Amino acid sequence: MSASTVPAGAAHAGWFRAILLVARRELGAYFDSSIAYVYLTGFIVLANAVFMNDFFLAGRAEMTAWFESLPLMLAVFLPAVTMRLWAEERKQRTLESLLTLPIVPLQAIAGKYLAALSLHFVFLAGSLPIPVMLVVLGEPDPGLIAGGYLGAILLGGLLIALGMCLSALSGDQIVAFVLSTVIGVFLVLLGDDRVATILDGLVPAFHVGSILRDAISVTPRFEAFVRGLVELGAVAWFILLAAVLLALNALLLERLRA
Repeated sequence: MSASTVPAGAAHAGWFRAILLVARRELGAYFDSSIAYVYLTGFIVLANAVFMNDFFLAGRAEMTAWFESLPLMLAVFLPAVTMRLWAEERKQRTLESLLTLPIVPLQAIAGKYLAALSLHFVFLAGSLPIPVMLVVLGEPDPGLIAGGYLGAILLGGLLIALGMCLSALSGDQIVAFVLSTVIGVFLVLLGDDRVATILDGLVPAFHVGSILRDAISVTPRFEAFVRGLVELGAVAWFILLAAVLLALNALLLERLRA
C-alpha cells in the first residue's frame, strides 16, 4: 500500500504513536535515573513548607499566597527538568540517531514536551493535600483554587517550552539550566511593581518597566488566574508564546540535523 492510500485516521494514529513513544522514553529516563524522585521530593517539601508557614501566620483557609509564590519555585524547578532534554542527547551523541528515526523533529519535540509537562502535573499533584486539608478545616473558594491550578499549568507549559528551547540552543545542561532559570526569574520579577518602578526610573521618558511588565511578564497574567479571573486572552497568551518557543525549538533542531 502506497503512502497516498494509507487511511488518514491510520496516518494520524501513527503520528501520535511516535509522540507517545518519545514521551515514554523521556519519562523512563527521568524515573530510571531517580531524577524525577529527587525533583518531586524537593518540590513537594518546599511547596508544602511555604504553604504551612503562610497558613499558620495568616490563619486563612485559602491558597492565594501559596500560588503567588509558585512562579519563582517553578522558575527554578522546571529548568532542572528541561535542561537535559536536548543537551543530554547532544552530549551522548544520540540526537542524530533520534532524528534519523522515522519521526520528524516536531514529533520529537512534542514527545519531550509531553514528558516534561507530565512531570509538571505530578509536581502539582503533590500539592493536592493542601486543598484537601483546607476543605476539612474550612470553606475555601473552589473557583480561586481551580483558577490558580489552571494558571500553574499554563505557566509551567510556557517555562518548559522556554527550557527546551534553551537546552537545544546551548547544548550544555548547566548552561541550559542557568539560562532558563535566569530568564524565568526575570519574567516573573518583571511583574513586580517595585521592579517596574525601578526600570521606569532608569528611562523615565519611555516607561520601560511598565511596558515590559505588561508585554512579557508572566506575573500579571498568572495572578489574574489566582484571583479567579480566567480570561481567554491570558490563556491564549500563554499557549501562543509556548507554541512560538516550540516552533523555534524545531528550527534549531533542523539546523542541528542539517
